[in-house]
Amino acid sequence: MVKKRNRDVEQLVDAPSIREDVEIASDDEMNVVNVEFEWFNFKPDIDFHGVKNLLRQLFDVDFQLFELSCLTDLVLSQPTIGSTVKVEGEKTDAYAMMTILNLHEHREKKVIQDIIKYLLEKSNSSRDLAPLATHLSDSTAQIGLVLSERLINVPAEIAPPLYTMLCDEIEAAVEDQEPYNFTHYMILTKTYQEIESTLDESDEPKIKKNKREKTTCDTFYFHAEDEVFKKYASVFGTFDYTNDRGLGMADSKRAFSDMGIKPQGAISLIERSKFEDAVKAVNGLVAFS
Repeated sequence: MVKKRNRDVEQLVDAPSIREDVEIASDDEMNVVNVEFEWFNFKPDIDFHGVKNLLRQLFDVDFQLFELSCLTDLVLSQPTIGSTVKVEGEKTDAYAMMTILNLHEHREKKVIQDIIKYLLEKSNSSRDLAPLATHLSDSTAQIGLVLSERLINVPAEIAPPLYTMLCDEIEAAVEDQEPYNFTHYMILTKTYQEIESTLDESDEPKIKKNKREKTTCDTFYFHAEDEVFKKYASVFGTFDYTNDRGLGMADSKRAFSDMGIKPQGAISLIERSKFEDAVKAVNGLVAFS
């Protein structure tokens, strides 16, 4: 069970740890390593660099469009909202993090203005995301921007506790009349498509060249829970990154596969009345032993 945290920042009780078996591949065999994940509240004097690096990963190649140091400071200014997940104690860098920011409450901050401008640009470039513009332009809307990221080898099992604790913390904050009574939850995340490699094309017949410049139609999710949230979203869509360098960038992320990976941003907008059910569905995604 995940325990609700104390709202007193001086008496915060961190969540219990969860032991997880993680498979690590080597050249000779597959090894299983026991990893104990621990949940902590944000600590500005410890978490700045770890959180900033995760935010940089979340925004992918577009991270340079934002003042990430300012965004990190804003995240850390909410010590009772959100969590970090670590492996080797509180004083180490986070393997994962989650928080939520009130876009209306922080609308005067430049980094939030930049994010809103960015989201509006993406909504104008996608028919699926077009309704976002109405919500972002509505002065009465209380939109909570969920920022969640984890290292690539961290399993999906950490997601349910993160979201459950976030809901508990939001509930407590609303009881304390803090500005977290959201009308909508906007989850900014990442997806990808597989794309056939263009490497070594110069050695192939020209007739094959056109065939190779094709992307698969399937969308894959870096975070398994995002596929669940999509089902509850009133608005969902993907978008190309502003600094996307095209096929060359996909090849750079090819790793050990014949296919390259084309990362894309994705947004799910979920109404308040559906968010709790969405989180319950995420909890059902993974059964703890």
